[in-house]
Amino acid sequence: MRRIVLVAALLAAGCSTQTAPKSHEVTLVTHDSFAVKQEVLDEFQRTSGITVKQLASGDAGELTNKLVLTKGNPIGDLAFGVDSTFASRALQEGVFAEYASPEADKGAQRYKADDTGKLHAVDVGDVCVNIDTGALAGNEPKSYEDLLDPKYKDKLVVENPATSSPGLAFLLGTIAKFGENGWQEYWTKLKANGVKVVSGWEEAYTQEFSGSSGKGPRPVVVSYASSPSAEEGRTKALLDTCYRQVEYAGVLQGAKNAEDARKVLDFLLGEKFQAQVAEQMYVYPSREGVALPESWAKAAPLPEKPQQLAPDKVRDGRERWVEQWRTLVQG
Repeated sequence: MRRIVLVAALLAAGCSTQTAPKSHEVTLVTHDSFAVKQEVLDEFQRTSGITVKQLASGDAGELTNKLVLTKGNPIGDLAFGVDSTFASRALQEGVFAEYASPEADKGAQRYKADDTGKLHAVDVGDVCVNIDTGALAGNEPKSYEDLLDPKYKDKLVVENPATSSPGLAFLLGTIAKFGENGWQEYWTKLKANGVKVVSGWEEAYTQEFSGSSGKGPRPVVVSYASSPSAEEGRTKALLDTCYRQVEYAGVLQGAKNAEDARKVLDFLLGEKFQAQVAEQMYVYPSREGVALPESWAKAAPLPEKPQQLAPDKVRDGRERWVEQWRTLVQG
């Protein structure tokens, strides 16, 4: 699902000739999958007088690590793409500054990470098991438990939770489902049933999964609830295997241009940006009342009851769980 966007830095038309252009430049640090319609960005830059420079910094985990490591001398003014699996770490490390966006009460608050106001939910992208409906016609799994059935031996590919955001989300989903006393037994059985682990989503979905363009050998993959919207009926998400993943944006502590960064954050939560989130990034907008593409109603509905863990529980358990998973699965 992940789309790669070139760094864009376009000078806004109509900027005051009395102000040096650099004074209204905002560096937006993002994960590699950030995307926005150029005309939407152009309009914002033109009307605000702000130049937005996008700096892609890997996936959600890599982005969070870079923000933490550079917090004393931030590499940008605001960041987008720290998700709910890493938000607690970024908050604990003091990466973000407090800011109450006037756009947040239009829906983003539903998904808030905590009460500090440092992070604002921009989109939701639940991680779910996806299946190749053609390859499994009449024999489709529906639940976590079904994946343990011998008839699905050597059919599932997952991402490594130590290196992949969806891989970590799937691990957290199994912990939420089976509890701290049951998830390791579940993974032991998955391993015995031939689960394959790869480094990231790109490899899993486009190379190993049979339902994607790569036509790989495995008909079951960990991906996103929205992935089937791009597959023309060839795949579907198992909505009983989903873990809620929210992507956040926030102004960076120590930003050189915090004032304009706050305006860019308002833009990310605003109606025009939110209206193109689904089409551009294959995720669900956080803003209430934003229409999804017509095809999503059947192919990619937002899961109603995804698995979730409290941010503080993820913060306290993440590293320990990943280490336990490594020992158990990779041995």
